[in-house]
Amino acid sequence: MAVGILEVSLISGKGLKRSDFLGKIDPYVEIQYKGQTRKSSVAKEDGGRNPTWNDKLRWRAEFPGSGADYKLIVKVMDHDTFSSDDFIGEATVHVKELLEMGVEKGTAELRPTKYNIVDSDLSFVGELLIGVSYSLLQDRGMDGEQFGGWKHSQVD
Repeated sequence: MAVGILEVSLISGKGLKRSDFLGKIDPYVEIQYKGQTRKSSVAKEDGGRNPTWNDKLRWRAEFPGSGADYKLIVKVMDHDTFSSDDFIGEATVHVKELLEMGVEKGTAELRPTKYNIVDSDLSFVGELLIGVSYSLLQDRGMDGEQFGGWKHSQVD
């Protein structure tokens, strides 16, 4: 089993549908990978319909790992101050091939790509520009390495 870092570059959104009838939206993105969720910052400019984040979100990813669901669930949410946040829509990014290539070559990348965002009734509500990369963690053997004096405190 190989262990690496799966990194999502959340770049921007375009044409996001308003969930509020009153004015602008404050969108952010929640991305879930194998039960681990990461959140982006909240975009507040441009009335929220065409946000720019330029956020990087990272997960530790094993391949092959447990389960076969090698996908990112990308949910676009509208941040609300006085009530619960509203769901705008979601997209799915499949990363199995990316992980396979990354394990084989040490690193792999899906260049920034537009993904359609759909709401709960599968109607189009905007798009996101997302890039994804995977890099293997180097196997760091501990033979002779020192970690903050740890080696010196060992009893021989």
